Amino acid sequence: MQESIIGGEFKTAYDQFYQKHDEAWRMLGARYKAEHIIEVCKGLTFKNVLEVGAGDGSILKYLSDKNFAPEYYAVEISGSGVEYIQSREIKNLKSVQVFDGYKLPFADDSFDLIILSHVLEHVEHERMLLRELKRVAHRCVIEVPRDYKAGVDTRIKHFLAYGHINVYTPTSLRYLLSTEGLEVENDLTSMIEPEVTRFNMYVNQKKSKSLLKNIRIAAEFTVKQTLSKLMGKKVSEQFANAYTVLCKKASQQPELF
Repeated sequence: MQESIIGGEFKTAYDQFYQKHDEAWRMLGARYKAEHIIEVCKGLTFKNVLEVGAGDGSILKYLSDKNFAPEYYAVEISGSGVEYIQSREIKNLKSVQVFDGYKLPFADDSFDLIILSHVLEHVEHERMLLRELKRVAHRCVIEVPRDYKAGVDTRIKHFLAYGHINVYTPTSLRYLLSTEGLEVENDLTSMIEPEVTRFNMYVNQKKSKSLLKNIRIAAEFTVKQTLSKLMGKKVSEQFANAYTVLCKKASQQPELF
C-alpha cells in the first residue's frame, strides 16, 4: 500500500499539528476517553496494546498510569505527534512510529487490543483501516463522537474545523463494524462532562465565567443523564456525545449477495 493513499492536504494538515497543541485541554479529554476504554474492557486483561492514531500520547499516558497493560505501542501519521509521544516517557511504551494511515507495520494477530479513539471520523477510507485493525489485533476499542444529529447539514464547516470528514450515530457505527466482520462485545454511550464543557467555554472560547452558566451546564448534564438512565439505551444514544465499543472478529464474516 502506498503512502499516497492519504490525500495530500490531509497529510499536510496533520504533519505539524502537535507543535501547537494545548496539552491541558488534550489531557482533560484523554482522561475521560481512557476511562471509557477501561470501562468497556472491564473483566479482560491484555498483554500488549497498540493505539492507532495516538495523537500526542495522552490516552496512553493515562492508561499506563492506571497499569492497564504491561506493554504499549503507538502509531501516528503526524511526525510532530510521534515526537511529542517520545518526549513523554510513557511507562512501558515499547515503540512509537509514523505510519501511512492505513498499513500497520505489524504481523497478523500481533496485539491483544488496538485502541482507535476519535480517529475514524478523520479517516478518508475507513473500511481499509478497519480491515487492518482486524488483521493485526484480536480485539479493538473504537470510540467516535456522535456528530450525526439534527442540523448536521448546516454544521459541515464546524466539523471540518475539527478534521471530521465522517459523521456517526451508534447505529451507523455498529452497522459499519458488522459489515466489516467485527462483532460488538460491549458498548458505552457518554456525554460531555460539565468539567470539559466549562474548560471549553472559559479557557478555549475565553467567555466570561458566571455562576449562572455553571448552574445551567450542570443542570443540563444531570437532566440528560437522569433521562438516559430512566428511559434506556435508545434515549441514552440520542443524548450521547460519544460512543465507545469493544469489538472482536466475528465468527462468521458477512457475505454480499
